[in-house]
Amino acid sequence: MSYYRHHVFFCCNQRPEGETCCAGQGAIAAQTYAKDRIRALGLKGPGKVRINKAGCLDRCDDGPILVIYPEGVWYTYACDEDIEEIIQEHILNGRVVERLKR
Repeated sequence: MSYYRHHVFFCCNQRPEGETCCAGQGAIAAQTYAKDRIRALGLKGPGKVRINKAGCLDRCDDGPILVIYPEGVWYTYACDEDIEEIIQEHILNGRVVERLKR
């Protein structure tokens, strides 16, 4: 069994000015939102959910991007509502959010 039921990595890589990167598309704020929501829902900790920042996940052109393990499902998002949908559907209910999947 995995240490966490879900381990979520947000690409928060910052590239030089003018280059596409997840940090330049709101990834750090989105990661903070997700971390706060998981804590508020009582889902933080061993056997539950872990939200992490990651360096470059090498998918900047699809970004901003996150990946959820152990499933290995990749998502893009545009706003907190998208992050909330991923939390509600994927993390809480085990359903992949097809419209955000990459």
